[in-house]
Amino acid sequence: MAVRLLYFAWVREAVGTGEETLDPPAEAVTLGQLIDWLSTLSLGHAAAFADRGRLRAAIDQQFVAMDAPVAGAQEIAIFPPVTGG
Repeated sequence: MAVRLLYFAWVREAVGTGEETLDPPAEAVTLGQLIDWLSTLSLGHAAAFADRGRLRAAIDQQFVAMDAPVAGAQEIAIFPPVTGG
């Protein structure tokens, strides 16, 4: 099942696009496993996802942890930590 992936800030710069729609393999059950798979797609993807400690994510506009399930997700956003003031 295809999922819309959104990338922001330096993640977008490393991947080379702000958005892509992909059909992840069935083995990508959690967000962390999806990121592992995404890392294999290109050198840019590998660079963007090399340090998971520097990543945050939202599934269908809800912040989630790396062990969150991705089944049924329509949109997954991946971005650096957000700071505010």
